[in-house]
Amino acid sequence: MNTKKLIHYAIILACPILTYLFPAPLGLPIIGWHLFGVYVGTILAIMFKPFPLPIVLLAGVALASIVVGTTPAETLADGTKLALKENDVLNGYKSGTTWLVFAAFAMSTAFVTTGLGKRIAYLMIRAFGGTTLRLGYVNACLDLLLSPAMPSTTARAGGIMFPIMNSVTVSLGSDPEKSPRKAGHYLLLNTYMIVKTTGYMFLTAMAPNAVALELMKPITGITFNWPQWFLAASVPGLLCLLLTPLVVYVLYPPELKKVDNAAIAKKGLEEIGPISKQEKTLLGLFVVAVLAWIFSEQLHVSPSTIAISVMALLVILAVINWEDLLKNKGAWNTFIWYGGILGLSSVLDKAHFFTWLSETLKQVMNFGEGHATVATIAILTVSVGVRYLFASGGAYVAAMVPVFSAVGMAAGAPPTLLALGLLFSNSYGGALTHYGSGPAPVIFGAGYHDTKSWWIVGAVVGFGSLLIHVTVGFAWWQTLSGMGIF
Repeated sequence: MNTKKLIHYAIILACPILTYLFPAPLGLPIIGWHLFGVYVGTILAIMFKPFPLPIVLLAGVALASIVVGTTPAETLADGTKLALKENDVLNGYKSGTTWLVFAAFAMSTAFVTTGLGKRIAYLMIRAFGGTTLRLGYVNACLDLLLSPAMPSTTARAGGIMFPIMNSVTVSLGSDPEKSPRKAGHYLLLNTYMIVKTTGYMFLTAMAPNAVALELMKPITGITFNWPQWFLAASVPGLLCLLLTPLVVYVLYPPELKKVDNAAIAKKGLEEIGPISKQEKTLLGLFVVAVLAWIFSEQLHVSPSTIAISVMALLVILAVINWEDLLKNKGAWNTFIWYGGILGLSSVLDKAHFFTWLSETLKQVMNFGEGHATVATIAILTVSVGVRYLFASGGAYVAAMVPVFSAVGMAAGAPPTLLALGLLFSNSYGGALTHYGSGPAPVIFGAGYHDTKSWWIVGAVVGFGSLLIHVTVGFAWWQTLSGMGIF
C-alpha cells in the first residue's frame, strides 16, 4: 500500500472518529453529529475511490447502523425523545426512487441487447443525416427519444451513440491522428454535450436525478413527479438541445460538410438485420411506460411500480432474459450505492441534521432583502463551477446537493427555483470536463479530442445552459407555479 492510499484512509477514518473526540455543535443532537462524520467520510471515500463505489456505500451503511445502534436515545430541547433504529439506515433500499432507477436500467439493457437503439439511429441517419450538422441533430433527437427509458448516460452515449458515431466517423475517413477535425472531433464531442443536455430532460434520463430529488426534499420541502419534472425541463431543455449541435459546430466546424448518409445507414441496417419480435415488443412497452409515467397520478400508480412492472414484462415477454439483467453491472451497482446514500441521508434527516444545518446557515448567509433571485443565481453558478472538481455526477450529488440546498434556503432563495436549478445543473454541469461523468472518458479515449477544445466547448455549453436556465427557465418555472402545476 502506497503513502497516498494511507493518507486517504487516514482522512476517511478521521471523519467519524473526530465526532467522538469533539462535542457536537450547539443545537445538533449527538447522533446527528456522529452520523455526519460517517456521511462525510463516505463522501470522501467516493471521491478518493479506495474501493468500488458499492463497497464504499455498504461500508458507510454498516458503520452508520453501528452508530445508530450504539448511541443512546437523546432528549431534545423541546422535550421530544430522539431514538433511531438500526433498520432506518436501510430505508434507502426500500425507497421507490431506488427501485425506479433500478427498473429503468432493465429497459436500458433491452435497448442495447435487442439492437433497437441502433436501428432507430440508422433509420434517422438515413432520413435526416445528409450533412455533419444534421448528423449532430440526429444524435440530439435520438438521445432525447431514448433518455426517458435509459437512466444510464454511459449506456446511451457510450453504448449506443458512441459506437454508431464512431463507425460513421471512420466511414467518412476521419482518423484520430491524421484527420480528427474532418468529422470525428465534431460528431463525438457533440455526442457527449447532447447527453449532458438530455440528462435532465426527464426524471428517468439520468440515475442521479431521482437521488438528488430525494436528498433535497427534507431541506427544501419540494418534490416533483415525472410529468412535473418534464414540464419544468421542457422549455429551457429543448432550447439548449436545439442550440447545442449548432454551438459545437460553430466553435469547431468539421472539415467535411456533406455525408453519404444513405450508404452509411444501409450498411448499418444490413449488419443489424430485419426487425425482430423482441424489438417490436420493446417499442410497445417503451411507449406504454412513458404514457404511464405521464399519467401516473390519474392511474393512481407510482412511477416506481410502473418501472418494476415493465421490467417484469420485459422478461416475461422474452424481450430479454434474467441473465441479461444479472450481467448489467451498472444496474446492480446503482441499486447498491444509491440505496445506501439515500439511507444515510434519511437517518441524517431523522437525526435533525438538515434542520440544524439550515438554521446555522441562516445566521451567516445574508444576501439582503429583495435579493432572493440573486442568491439563487449565485448558488447555481457555484454549483456548476464546482463540477470542475468532480469526476462523478453521483459523487457531486451526494456531496453538494444537500449543502447547496441548505445554503439556498438559508439565503432566502425561492424553493422551487432553487430546487429545479440544482436538479438540472447537475447534468449540464458535467459537460465542463473530459472526466465529468461516465461517458466522457469513453468518448475522449477515442483520440479525436484535445483537452483545450473539450474544455472550451464544455464551458460554453455548461455556463450557456446556466444562462438559459436562470433567464428562460426561471420565467417558465414561475409561469408553471402561477398555473398551479407545482
